[in-house]
Amino acid sequence: MAFTFFFRDEQILSLAVQKLVPLTMGRSNVQILNAGCAMGMETYTFAILLAESMGKFALRNVKIHAIDIDNENVDFGKTVTDGIYNKEHLQRIPPELFDKYFSAFEKTDHFIIRDDLRNLVTFQKYDLLTLKPLRNDYSLIICKNVLLHFHYAQRIEVLSMYHSMLLDNGLLVMENTQSMPEELTHKFKKLVNYAQLHEKI
Repeated sequence: MAFTFFFRDEQILSLAVQKLVPLTMGRSNVQILNAGCAMGMETYTFAILLAESMGKFALRNVKIHAIDIDNENVDFGKTVTDGIYNKEHLQRIPPELFDKYFSAFEKTDHFIIRDDLRNLVTFQKYDLLTLKPLRNDYSLIICKNVLLHFHYAQRIEVLSMYHSMLLDNGLLVMENTQSMPEELTHKFKKLVNYAQLHEKI
């Protein structure tokens, strides 16, 4: 079962937004990859944080590709693509953001995320270990709570693939329990000493 919740690791996600937004100024195509999205809570958390930092017109230029969805843990006969969650899943969202981005879904104890944020996101199944890049123009790749499931050699292969998928100066976020393999330190520059946020060299 996927262990995840809204606004988990908010600090690193907010930092990623802070570093990303200046890179997107004036661009009409901003691609983001969220690997290991599970039930979509991390993906939508990032979308909320991004919406809080970008104007609505700039936000329209953003697309988030969320992979490795976990529909088995979603109740109510819905999937993460619907953006509908039980009230119990939403307890950690700051009240002012909950009121701004969620509304009641029919006459149930479920809530649905705002349409414009759902429209930012595309969910799909994808196996990272195929090592087949989805595209090569990502501005940001979020890969948290994924690499720890791979062997060391597989991590190097996946991170090398990410390098090829990122634009120049693109950003990579990893879980804090994982450090960049020594073999790849010439390809990525760590931006802060307290989090696994890296920039493509």
